[in-house]
Amino acid sequence: MASVLCALALLAALAGPICLRLRRDPGFVTGRDGRLSTSIVLALAWTVILVWLLLAILGYGLTAGGGIAYFRGADGPLSTLTTVYLPLLGGPYVALIAAKAVVGLRVEHGSMAKPAAKPTESGRRPLRELIANDSGRTDLVDLQYVVLSAVTMLYVVLFYLADVGGGLPRLPAEMWALTGAPAGAYLVNKMAVRANPVITNVALEDGRLTVEGGGFTPVPTGPPTLLTVDDTPLPTRTDPLTGALTATLPAQGTPPFTVVVTARGLRSDPYRYEPAPKPPVPVPAQQPPTA
Repeated sequence: MASVLCALALLAALAGPICLRLRRDPGFVTGRDGRLSTSIVLALAWTVILVWLLLAILGYGLTAGGGIAYFRGADGPLSTLTTVYLPLLGGPYVALIAAKAVVGLRVEHGSMAKPAAKPTESGRRPLRELIANDSGRTDLVDLQYVVLSAVTMLYVVLFYLADVGGGLPRLPAEMWALTGAPAGAYLVNKMAVRANPVITNVALEDGRLTVEGGGFTPVPTGPPTLLTVDDTPLPTRTDPLTGALTATLPAQGTPPFTVVVTARGLRSDPYRYEPAPKPPVPVPAQQPPTA
């Protein structure tokens, strides 16, 4: 029991400061667009878990394990390191490196839109970005990558705590597939996703509609960019500085409504615009009558 508590304390000592640091400034785990990067977060999580396992095994071996002899032998506490755990870690890191290369090349060649993320009031990024696309809609490929990786991490942590003295848990060699296969699907998704326009924000002020995002530039020989509000096309103008689309909302158009942008024959995800609720007007307190 004491060994389990010590291992948990070590895990908290490793993961706690990292979580606090990322909570204050998540820039370390964001992509080039400012959103949380699924591949970076999962690679970092696997790194923390593997470092924790190695340090916990080292501490146990030098104390309760009896010293250097604990680490020797074909069935020593690190015997499955190269056959299970390094391949288990390899999938997320291959996905991280390859996804960065693929996204960078596609953005450079204009075959993918990666508009900057909308800043949040707190400066923190919502965790939902780990399983969502750039438009904020849940991405099934990202979801399966995160869920299967989290389940595998839970297997590793719980099996180690069940037998701290046994060293690295004797997981099946096929366990690496629970990170390798989702990482491969994640990478293929990055390569195959189309260059659809991406809407990141919609603002309405005095009947003037402003749509921010990326991928709005049409092909010179193709049809112009089309902006629709509840399936009604509106004449649009493009801001030459920001690339945002602006249009005049018809008098009969009242929020909430759905905005869609079509460029180069590709359609964006629908963006539901709802005005922010107005704060309640404070009612002045009545003064009691004077005698």
